[in-house]
Amino acid sequence: MNLIGKTVLVTGADGFIGSHLTEELVKKGAKVKALSQYNSFNNWGWLEQVSCLNDIEVLSGDIRDPHYCKHITKGVDVVFHLAALIAIPYSYIAPTSYVDTNVTGTLNICQAALDNGCERIIHTSTSEVYGTAQYVPIDEKHPLQPQSPYSASKIGADNMAMSFFNAFDLPLTIARPFNTYGPRQSARAVIPTIISQIANSTKEIKVGDLSPTRDFNYVLDTCTGFIALAESDKTVGETFNIGSNFEISIQDTFELIKKIMQSDVDFVVDPQRIRPGKSEVQRLWCNNSKINELTGFKPDFTIEAGLKETIDWFINKENLKHYKSNIYNV
Repeated sequence: MNLIGKTVLVTGADGFIGSHLTEELVKKGAKVKALSQYNSFNNWGWLEQVSCLNDIEVLSGDIRDPHYCKHITKGVDVVFHLAALIAIPYSYIAPTSYVDTNVTGTLNICQAALDNGCERIIHTSTSEVYGTAQYVPIDEKHPLQPQSPYSASKIGADNMAMSFFNAFDLPLTIARPFNTYGPRQSARAVIPTIISQIANSTKEIKVGDLSPTRDFNYVLDTCTGFIALAESDKTVGETFNIGSNFEISIQDTFELIKKIMQSDVDFVVDPQRIRPGKSEVQRLWCNNSKINELTGFKPDFTIEAGLKETIDWFINKENLKHYKSNIYNV
């Protein structure tokens, strides 16, 4: 599918990945409708910062409402469904919110896309659904392990989405990105947490467990993966990892950020940032061969190059002011 001239809806466009994907889709020549969660302040989240704000249609609403979902998918060719509650710590204390948004919200979007005859829908999963790796690198056949209410809700959402392909032939693809990072990421994530604290001249950086490993992916690579899945006719009815096939520990990531920022800070473990023992995902390492073989996708950014781009953005005072580095972001 060629996205030039296609009417595209991005749910969760006001978020981290969604705002970058919106920009990339505009560059591709798509006509973008960008959904921001409704609020009485008329604030559009990170869409307020995008370079293409005058070239998109911003919608304000909530995927938890099925009537609204049916309304916004009328005349839409492609849906990129990114809207979700994603913070793992908050899911421990507010799990119903995750079911309402992630599972029921996905049901609403899929039903609306089916009713309105959308040509393609790309549903967003997460590597958290795999839990701690039983083998590495992790391919799409790896067992799913709900180690947090958040990951359980995403497993439910993925299955709900795929059921619409199996039952109703909805032309759907599941995109499963591994840990994405970059400009605009929430401070609840470890890389922005470390960078923002160093940028604010904090001498002891508060962190959680540094022993787990992750497959970190720069946000523009993740967006490239999303677009590649939408453009290929071979991806319908399938699930695809989006990742780098490179594993690094949180400890080594911390040291790499220190090196790039030329900092001599040390870290202290903040107990409130530690997940319950059986909930911590100890190891994630992506096997990206499936998406590579079917679409030709390869990441462009090494971890060093991506971190440099991310750090350059965060140390800009206008960007850094959006972050409260002295407060733990649940």
